[in-house]
Amino acid sequence: MNRLVQGSDGRDWVIRAQMEWRRPATADDFEHDVAASYAPGIAMGVVALTLAIVLIAWMPEDVVVPSWVPLALLLVALFFPLRWVLRRPWTIVAETDGDATGERPSERWVGTVRGIFAVRGEVHRIAKSIQRHDLPDFDGPLHPVE
Repeated sequence: MNRLVQGSDGRDWVIRAQMEWRRPATADDFEHDVAASYAPGIAMGVVALTLAIVLIAWMPEDVVVPSWVPLALLLVALFFPLRWVLRRPWTIVAETDGDATGERPSERWVGTVRGIFAVRGEVHRIAKSIQRHDLPDFDGPLHPVE
């Protein structure tokens, strides 16, 4: 997601947002940044699938299953993967090359926002802030990078 914005001082800013597949490591998360493995999640998935197969295989023939039950089970099974996809962190970068006269230097602001719907709103707020004040908002998720 790219957006070109012109500040009131004449500088052109490029705002980019990119989804991150892994959560970016920050200083706050350093103690919890130990990646074990995916084996426990895979093992739990195999156990759940095995239990579902056993439940279906041992079900008596005279049991009538309403048509909404498989749909409800599918929605429950898809809840966490969909939540994972919709809540991925996005890295937002706002940068400018400066102006032609050299009075205003080039700048780069970087921040992280969680969730696809929040990213769209935040990019819009950053663009409005640049148009009005020539810089992204200091109270927002973006911070200047040297």
